[in-house]
Amino acid sequence: AGSLMTTKLSQPQSTLARGLTSTSTNAPYFKALESTEIPPYVTNCPSNGLCSRLPPDCMTCNTNYSCVYGKTATFDCKVKPHVHCVDENNHEQENFTINMTCQFCWQLATSDYVCTNSTNCMTVSCPRQRYNATCTVRDHIHCLGNRVFPKMLYCNWTGGYKWSTALALSITLGGFGADRFYLGQWREGLGKLFSFGGLGIWTLIDVLLIGVGYVGPADGSLYI
Repeated sequence: AGSLMTTKLSQPQSTLARGLTSTSTNAPYFKALESTEIPPYVTNCPSNGLCSRLPPDCMTCNTNYSCVYGKTATFDCKVKPHVHCVDENNHEQENFTINMTCQFCWQLATSDYVCTNSTNCMTVSCPRQRYNATCTVRDHIHCLGNRVFPKMLYCNWTGGYKWSTALALSITLGGFGADRFYLGQWREGLGKLFSFGGLGIWTLIDVLLIGVGYVGPADGSLYI
């Protein structure tokens, strides 16, 4: 099992870190160093907000290995360096607890993370195709394990074709191949045009296939 964020480890301070906190006569020099070494995550951490509402990247938490999957668990956390937050009484604090559901990030609901999209896979196919996506958990969601993870997703992009329009064209002008032309299937459209919709048989079949969504845009996208 992974940790909520970065598992807290007790490591000795480096020589530079000890120098930054020392009271030497070179304090201005060390202050200058400190101000230029602010970690990039600080820009995403609200200042003087509630500690329990900080984004996960702003804190370090110990994994609660005794938590039961699907149940609410309490985790001990500490703010990262340069991050300032307060409790409910507006008192600054470093150590606090958060409550979250005991589950790994890849087990979250689809609304809790965003994934990359693919425009190169066919969506109108049987069986429906999947693609490899990289998903990232939303900032306000807490979970166990890696916050960026791979996942197999169904192809779900759209090229702007409307199912209602395709079906209407198939019913009214399907004998002239208008439905196939609309969907970008030019060869099938020409075939229907010169065969008068396969003497009506092809037209009826296309109405059924488009009606159930089996025939879709030539670019493989979904209807809207």
